[in-house]
Amino acid sequence: MEYELNDVLIAFGLTLFAGLSTGIGSAIAFFTKRTNTKFLSVALGFSAGVMIYVSFVEIFFKAKESLTEAIGVTKGTWLTVASFFGGIAIIAIIDRLIPSAENPHEIRMVEEVDQKVPEDKKLIRMGMFTALAIAIHNFPEGLATFTAALTDPALGIAIAVAIAIHNIPEGIAVSIPIYYATGNKRKAFTLSFLSGLAEPIGALVGYFILLPFLTELTFGILFAGVAGIMVFISIDELLPAAREYGEHHLSIYGLIAGMAVMAVSLLLFI
Repeated sequence: MEYELNDVLIAFGLTLFAGLSTGIGSAIAFFTKRTNTKFLSVALGFSAGVMIYVSFVEIFFKAKESLTEAIGVTKGTWLTVASFFGGIAIIAIIDRLIPSAENPHEIRMVEEVDQKVPEDKKLIRMGMFTALAIAIHNFPEGLATFTAALTDPALGIAIAVAIAIHNIPEGIAVSIPIYYATGNKRKAFTLSFLSGLAEPIGALVGYFILLPFLTELTFGILFAGVAGIMVFISIDELLPAAREYGEHHLSIYGLIAGMAVMAVSLLLFI
């Protein structure tokens, strides 16, 4: 499958935007006084709605089309389903390998920045592990965004925005433990911001390693896996995080709004 340089640059740019939005979360943590739980609940729900809808309605069926064209209807359908659950398994394994105490998806509040910073060298190690943890989580997200944007730029924009929203509270969750560890807001912001670079690195891996082998068969497997990754992220991370901010109904309203916006945007490109 051949792609123009302009398409590759657009896909990479969208992935870079999604990854570096962790810096927005860090900025919110250090430059606002209170956590806007209503906004975060709606935003996280919206992000989950976009990712779930686009995974099941668009990405899964594009993967199935490619695989049935490559190896036939029966085998192609079975491989699509297997690849979908394979993507879920990969991201679930990554999630399990990260200790829960250092997992960046633990909910944090902006108010915690004002608490006294304890002097404990062990916290420095925890802060670095937290940055590493979010980098590991962001890598497959970067690959997913890049692959989707390369295939369909309009789809890529929607996914990039959804993942960017998802990364904002991650930026808060990552920068606060690093601030605890170092007492330095600038260092916490920088490390949190840089941890988002794992997403464009995922895009680079996709471009230099996977792109030369991207046939209808490999594209279908990868795309179905991407759908699985995004559904798992939505169910395991986004919706629980939205509820933990204490605004359950708002997160569901955000979820439905995300699905509706994604549905309308896809209809506009028919």
